Amino acid sequence: MFDIEGSLDRQVLSVPRNRPTVIFVESIDPRVLEAACHLARFVRPVFLAPEPMIRGVVAGALGHVDPNRVEFALSESAFLDLDGQPGLIKAFASDYLENSQEAGQRMTIGEARRFVSNPAHFGIAAVQQGHADIVVGGATHEPKDFFRPMVKALTRRYLPCEAGVFVLPDEHPDNIFPHNIVVFGDVGVNATMTPELLAHVAVGTCAVARDLFPEDVLPEIRGAIVSYSHRGSDEGPSPELVRRAAELVPGTLADRVRRGSRYASIHIDSEVKMSVALSERSAMYYRAPGSGAWSGGTNVIICPNLDMGNLLYHLYATRYPTAKKFSVMFGLAFRGVDLAMDCTPEDVRLSVKAAVVRLHRFGEWQQTPKDTFFRRYRVLAVNPGSTSTKISVYEGEQESWTTELEHSASELAPHEGKRITDQFAFRKEMILKSLAEHDLGLDDIDAVAARGGILRPIPHGTYRIGDEMLADLKSGVMGEHASNLGALIAHELVGDASKPAFIVDPVVVDEAPERVKVAGIKAIRRKVISHALNQIATARRFAEENETFYEKVNVIVAHMGGGISIGAHKKGRYIDVNNALDGEGPFTPQRSGSLPTGQLIDLCFSGAYSKEELKKLNKGRGGLIDLLGTADLREVESRIEKGDAEAARVFEAMAYQIAKGITGLVPAFDGEHVDRILLTGGMARSKRLVEAISGLLGGLGCGVTVYAGENEMFALVKGALRVLNGKEEPRDYHPEAR
Repeated sequence: MFDIEGSLDRQVLSVPRNRPTVIFVESIDPRVLEAACHLARFVRPVFLAPEPMIRGVVAGALGHVDPNRVEFALSESAFLDLDGQPGLIKAFASDYLENSQEAGQRMTIGEARRFVSNPAHFGIAAVQQGHADIVVGGATHEPKDFFRPMVKALTRRYLPCEAGVFVLPDEHPDNIFPHNIVVFGDVGVNATMTPELLAHVAVGTCAVARDLFPEDVLPEIRGAIVSYSHRGSDEGPSPELVRRAAELVPGTLADRVRRGSRYASIHIDSEVKMSVALSERSAMYYRAPGSGAWSGGTNVIICPNLDMGNLLYHLYATRYPTAKKFSVMFGLAFRGVDLAMDCTPEDVRLSVKAAVVRLHRFGEWQQTPKDTFFRRYRVLAVNPGSTSTKISVYEGEQESWTTELEHSASELAPHEGKRITDQFAFRKEMILKSLAEHDLGLDDIDAVAARGGILRPIPHGTYRIGDEMLADLKSGVMGEHASNLGALIAHELVGDASKPAFIVDPVVVDEAPERVKVAGIKAIRRKVISHALNQIATARRFAEENETFYEKVNVIVAHMGGGISIGAHKKGRYIDVNNALDGEGPFTPQRSGSLPTGQLIDLCFSGAYSKEELKKLNKGRGGLIDLLGTADLREVESRIEKGDAEAARVFEAMAYQIAKGITGLVPAFDGEHVDRILLTGGMARSKRLVEAISGLLGGLGCGVTVYAGENEMFALVKGALRVLNGKEEPRDYHPEAR
């Protein structure tokens, strides 16, 4: 059977990270709640019930659902007790009263308030007024209480219709509907059928199929407007209406193609006998008017009346109870999901995911118009480099803009020979100027998140910037680095504005136990310095994509860039990693990696290199640069393609050392299962390298996931958002407390 849910998942996850706000008006129905627990990766759920009531339903009816999944879903959700929403109810009631008066209905403000205080009507009004994107209901509400008010409030142009999507099991003959996929459409709520409306229904139903099923699954969408009659017979429901509708289909379809080129793959035949559309055997004996022999392969069936559509839907639902089935509304701009009263949690999931796919594919939706239920904090991220400062502004998880402020030699000249932190004042002014160019000031920013510097070792987390941190950075107590500027700039930016300023997971994050730090020489103690920001952000991303928490997973993360750090993350603690700053671990494009100790000692005292030259070989001129004369992995791969045996030998050695470094961290988990190996950083874009490493790790049995590149700015923003949204308590920098 075609994996429709997996297909919908992939389509939703292929779009930018913004998630639509979906309001569930039947929040305490166990079926709806169970479905919502599987949707938090794709949507932001709003439950119209207090959180304790929702948790009561979970405890009483959802014991079979993974508790981690439930907790993750609830952590991503909003809960509304309508008795505590007088402002929204007043606004919704005023709008409803105005619309009713325009329609000639008499109603008092009290009646309007009572109307919108009903959860179903509140959810519809929330979508209508831009506080949410999709409303889901119908599982417990009669049509007059949800479906009809939803249609009345959310209809755009035509009265909407509903398509039934089926993925039939393998027991159904596979040569009637391609991939056993069939979509049924009918005239729905339209009491008076016209040729124009039927043409709209035919094209709209086919458009649903095109939106949901990728071209590599269904290259063509073949629709058939079915009829009881054939070739001019007067039998059955309005054959003349079907013929007139068929004449309008090309124009209606052309209008749809102008809105999206993918709809050009839709083809619609009309006045096709129902038995022909549904049966290969019957198709052998009939011809479609004007089209020669019936070509078959129909995947969309359009019925000219509601009874026929309902008959087919229920016939297939009854005959194939294991079919994957769900309904899709069209004509509401993807804003409404109507559930059947006998729906299952799976039906609910599929219906919501289908609505989200269409919302994204249509191309107009960017984010929920109003952030009433999920506030979009505006966060400024600051990432200083040696000769530039990168800044980004995010609204919630959506990037507004990013720029890199270059610092010329003349601008840096006055600070030459001084501590790196001497530069923060002029860099701060450049940031303020850039904000002003985007019509933003500090009053428009809710928080600043800066890259952390080389501080004393601390646990992971989001840290408030305070006096003790600033003092250590100004004195360079642990070393000089451009990242030391981050906290100083952020602190100066917020000034006395009472806005929070944070750093997130600096390079010195150290949660390693003593056994990691003991070396075989008493005078040497292993240090923990790494790409902590991307390491932890990658582990968190994996956890979120698996609908759980960083504190619940065991993963090994290999950050592969100019430096390589390989870290063990055990249920929310970063317990072991090589010192990537000093070049420990595998060799990299620019770093030598760990070297044979005896030979290194001999080299140090050979007189062939000065101390500074050896430091450069270790970090800056080592690795691929020393071995092959380039730090560009793409060039190395190009050489391999041209038959360069030396490049192939070095490439194989690097992949082997990375894999060896990964497997060497298995003991860090004390016998616990490793859930996944995660490859990240710029070199993770290399398919050849990923395949080589993955092949070497096959014996671990936990699999590999690739998150190519790194997004430090988003990682900084996410750290701030966790605090602003109350998901994480901010830490204070007191390293001596360890």
